[in-house]
Amino acid sequence: MDVMVETRDLAKTFSGDHGAQIEAVKGVNLEISKGEIFSLLGPNGAGKTTTISMISGLVEPTRGDAFIGGHSITREPLQAKRLLGVVPQEIALYPNLNARQNLEFFGRMYGLGGEDLAHRVDDALEFIELTDRQKERLSTYSGGMKRRVNIAAGLLHDPQVVYMDEPTVGIDPQSRRRILDTVKLLRDQRGMTVLYTTHLMEEAQELSDRVGIIDHGEIIALGNQGDLIQKVGEEDRLVFKVGDWTPGADLLERIQKQVEGVTDAAFDPAGADGQDRANTSGLLMITARRGRRALPAVLHLIEAAGTSIQSVEVHEPDLEAVFLKLTGRALRD
Repeated sequence: MDVMVETRDLAKTFSGDHGAQIEAVKGVNLEISKGEIFSLLGPNGAGKTTTISMISGLVEPTRGDAFIGGHSITREPLQAKRLLGVVPQEIALYPNLNARQNLEFFGRMYGLGGEDLAHRVDDALEFIELTDRQKERLSTYSGGMKRRVNIAAGLLHDPQVVYMDEPTVGIDPQSRRRILDTVKLLRDQRGMTVLYTTHLMEEAQELSDRVGIIDHGEIIALGNQGDLIQKVGEEDRLVFKVGDWTPGADLLERIQKQVEGVTDAAFDPAGADGQDRANTSGLLMITARRGRRALPAVLHLIEAAGTSIQSVEVHEPDLEAVFLKLTGRALRD
C-alpha cells in the first residue's frame, strides 16, 4: 500500500524550569498506509499530542521530519498541509454562529467559494447528520453535536489524511457512538487515512487497523491488535481493588511462585483514585494463564496478608494487558 504518513526520527525537546531540557518525544518512526485507521494509544502526557502536532506542522521538531503524501512538513509545509485535515481536541468553532455559518467560514479559509463551497457544506452536514439543525447557533448544541461540526470543518477540503486528537473526550455515550461510526465511514466510504489519538483502549481496539502504543515519548509497541496481544500470550489479568494497604515484594513473589499459571504480579498505588501515594487504596494486578482457575489461590494469599478486597475483575487479553506487560502499570488517565 501507499504510505500516506511517515515520520523519521521525529523528536521534540522543550525547555523546562531552571534551564532543564524535557524530551517529550524521543525519535518516533512510523509509516501509515493509505486508507488505514491508525491509533496512537497512550496515557495523558505520553507524547501523543506533541507527536501529532509535529506531524501536522503546528510544532517544529527538534530533530527528524514528518511526511504527508511524500511532502516534508518542514521543507514543504503548504503542500503537506493541503493533504491534511485537522480535528483538534478543543472545539475550534464560533458559538454565536450556526453550524452552516461555521462551516462556510472554515471553507473560505481553505480557499473554497461559490457553489463548490455550498455543495461541500451540504455534504459535510449530511455526513454528520446535522442538516436539520444547521441554522441553530452552536451555543445551543450539545457537546457531542459541537464535536461533529468540529469534524466536518476538518473535512471540507476533502483531505487525504485526517488527524483526530481524542475527539470523544467529555461527551455522552450516544454522541461517542456516532463519532466512532463516523471515523469508520471516513475509511470505508471515503478511503481516507485516519490518524487517531486516544487514551481509551476500547476505542483503539474497535477502530484501528493498526495501533502504536506510546509512553514517555517513545513507541513501545506497534502492529495490529493480534500482533500486539501475542506479546502477552493467552494470559488473563486479575485486577483486585484493595484498600489501606501496600503489599510487600514478598507477597508479590509468593503469588508468582505458589499459584499455578501466574506469570506476573504488580501493585499500582495510583490505580484506584489516580493519585500516586503510598498506603492507600490501589490495584493489585496479576497476570495468569487460566486466570479464573488461579483466582481462588490468589484470593487466599491476599486475604492471609490481612487486607480487604473491595472488588475483583477478570480481563481477557487486550491492548491494556499489552500496556501493563510493557510498562508495569495500567493504562488510564
